Amino acid sequence: MIQTLSVFLSQTTDPYENLATEEFLTFRTQPGECVLFLWQNAHTVVIGRNQNCWKECRVTELEADGGHLVRRLSGGGAVYHDLGNLNFTFCMKKADADVARQMQVILRAVAFFGLDAQATGRNDAAIDGRKFSGNAFFDSQGCYYHHGTLLLHVDAAAMSRFLNPSRAKLASKGVDSVRSRVVNLSSLCPDITVETMKQAMIRAFSEVYGLPAEPFRKERFDRDEIQRLAAKFHSREWIYGPRIPFTNHLDARFDWGGAELTLQVNRGVIEKALLSSDSMEFQWFEGIGPQLVGCPYEAHALGVLLDDLLKERNVPETVRQELCSRLLAQI
Repeated sequence: MIQTLSVFLSQTTDPYENLATEEFLTFRTQPGECVLFLWQNAHTVVIGRNQNCWKECRVTELEADGGHLVRRLSGGGAVYHDLGNLNFTFCMKKADADVARQMQVILRAVAFFGLDAQATGRNDAAIDGRKFSGNAFFDSQGCYYHHGTLLLHVDAAAMSRFLNPSRAKLASKGVDSVRSRVVNLSSLCPDITVETMKQAMIRAFSEVYGLPAEPFRKERFDRDEIQRLAAKFHSREWIYGPRIPFTNHLDARFDWGGAELTLQVNRGVIEKALLSSDSMEFQWFEGIGPQLVGCPYEAHALGVLLDDLLKERNVPETVRQELCSRLLAQI
């Protein structure tokens, strides 16, 4: 039974530190306590625990644009975060979890602005069928969190751009996202800002549980532990490492013929590769595939290696550049 409410307001927009703080709070929450964590990430795609990031978003474009790719602890689909998005997490012991009550905090916070929202299914909150909040859940060792998004004034163009998966013929066993119609709350009520919504969430939190909500005590916070956890979330092993094997077929046609690069990838590393072509210059591509094995599945790293291998075969520079550019743009 919840007897104590605490509130932690993040002071950073770094996604790796925020996910670290979320994990820290989840495993440090006391029995009978619920912690409301409010946070924001700048220019970030967050994918679920069991998703293939390349199938969910344009990884190369996101990183080239200065964005961040993050894998969270919970399952569910991919979401885009920017500073028009306010994120929330309810942290508590599993025995104290009550999804209906937690969802009521969100609905009541929105109601303070005169908006009638509904919980739809298990994972969403919507107004007139348009989603403004997607939710996901995690529990381990008796600890639990329920987190989600609140779309306030998110850049819809960026969301659409980066959450569109690659055009490549990619086959994966990872969990796919389900896209829904979404709405920014500020378009329904101009009074909604990040700050006003934070205050509304804290007020609703206290009212729904019938308890005062106090700031999370600073002496309970362990900065060294946060940095250790942030390093985990930022590591290549965590972001790309889950065992979700997939195959990608990259192909393009040129004046000199067609080329197809088939890659079998696991844990973000190429395990098998075949580069084939109907070009008359067969010697350009002979034996290249096996030499790509072990390369990270990243456009830049793969491009550098492929260009070097083609150069060794005296492939003209214009051909190398066009081949690498058009094939690797599909990653």
